[in-house]
Amino acid sequence: MGSFLKRLINWFLVLVLCTNLASWAEAAGLGCNWGVQASHLLPPNIVVKMLKDNGFTKVKLFEAEPNVLKALGKSGIQVMIGIPNDFLAPLANSVDFAVHWVDRNVSTYISKFGVDVRYVAVGNEPFLKTYKDTYLQTTFPALKNVQAALIKAGLARQVKVTIPLNADVYQSDSGLPSGGDFRSDIHSLMVSIIKFLNDNNGPLTINIYPFLSLYADPNFPIDYAFFNGASNPIVDGSIFYTNVFEANYDTLIWALEKNGFPSTPIIVGEIGWPTDGDPNANVDYARRFNQALLNRINQGIGTPKRPNSPPDIYLFALIDEDRKSIQPGNFERHWGVFYFDGAIKYPLDLGNGRALVAAKGVEYFARQWCVMSPYASISDPNLAGSMTYACTYADCTSLGHGSSCGNLDAKSNASYAFNMFYQTADQQKGACVFSNLSVITKIDPSQDNCRFEIMIDIGKHELGRNNTSNSPSFPREHNLLLAFLFCWVFFVHLFLGA
Repeated sequence: MGSFLKRLINWFLVLVLCTNLASWAEAAGLGCNWGVQASHLLPPNIVVKMLKDNGFTKVKLFEAEPNVLKALGKSGIQVMIGIPNDFLAPLANSVDFAVHWVDRNVSTYISKFGVDVRYVAVGNEPFLKTYKDTYLQTTFPALKNVQAALIKAGLARQVKVTIPLNADVYQSDSGLPSGGDFRSDIHSLMVSIIKFLNDNNGPLTINIYPFLSLYADPNFPIDYAFFNGASNPIVDGSIFYTNVFEANYDTLIWALEKNGFPSTPIIVGEIGWPTDGDPNANVDYARRFNQALLNRINQGIGTPKRPNSPPDIYLFALIDEDRKSIQPGNFERHWGVFYFDGAIKYPLDLGNGRALVAAKGVEYFARQWCVMSPYASISDPNLAGSMTYACTYADCTSLGHGSSCGNLDAKSNASYAFNMFYQTADQQKGACVFSNLSVITKIDPSQDNCRFEIMIDIGKHELGRNNTSNSPSFPREHNLLLAFLFCWVFFVHLFLGA
């Protein structure tokens, strides 16, 4: 009897271990945000190939863009499809609208194209204070109607609902994580939403930006924004917090526990570091932050409140977007690990010694640039107006103070503005005519860290056609295989040796 009981206990332990390993293998892998607010989009088939080459197994989209979703079909990449805030009102007002949206943007891509949709993200940070309650009455009803539509479509087991929220939905009056609770103006709403998510096995998605803590407060300790701020820790009881990410995340955990949700699953929907548009938005800081973040993901590091259950994390972002709003700051267009064309900004170790892989097969316009004529004068009365015109219709955020092109002289400043307009206008004839101030050159005017762009020639690409091999991504399958092999070997060893 003793031997049988021992075998039974051992069998139970193996079962638990293997279940946990399988869960880890399924959750393991890199996630990222893929936005499409760009004047010259990298073709989706090239982006999907780049995702797979770099081991990204999960991607978060901000909208259901058809060419993007088709390219993700049968790729082995798990997808979170976002719903823009503008859709919240019609979704809230009509279940039929939600049914139609799910049928068109979820069911179709799963059944016809083999897209592995795992989540529908209802809205994007709808409770931001800057929105002044615009989406306060529509977000939760929209969430419930989308869930009802997924149930009707028979997809509720596979596809879960969530709402990506900004970290400003919770706060701490004491300044310590243990003082965490939801904002008083949305407290009851947040509790209702979390209960609904729990009842439907949906995770809570939160966006955390340590960069913005540094951007908003010039006295913020720089090291504390990264993952090694041991010189300026926050002491909360017996816990020492050495970085703002863990303190912020655990503030949320405290808020959840205080309101009766100690085990709500959490996704970090957005986290990253920009490379331009602000003195603290630079390549060195971005590499420092994102490398440490990747190390945490690969090592399965949690936080003091949840040390053994780290959240799924989606890096923000994959690619730069030159059409994003710069209302928050010029840095908004420079969050990508890659430039707009899939070129690598800085090296990263993705785990197991794997380095970043640039996009392949990208077609460009001719290697020529529009610059200020050597015969033009910076005192020309038309210069200021010409630069203003160029930067109104093209992205000049790299010219700002402390940015990558912030130290150019006056002529190079003008050249940068003229060239961005010329490239954004697809090098069209007449796009490099600025009151006789500009000429076209075949000599690259880039200087140091200041990159004078040449745009993607979209006309040379077959948009929407997926020419990549969409076999399942290797890293995820590899993790699952390793987990089950380990379990099998352990099982045989345990029972043959018993």
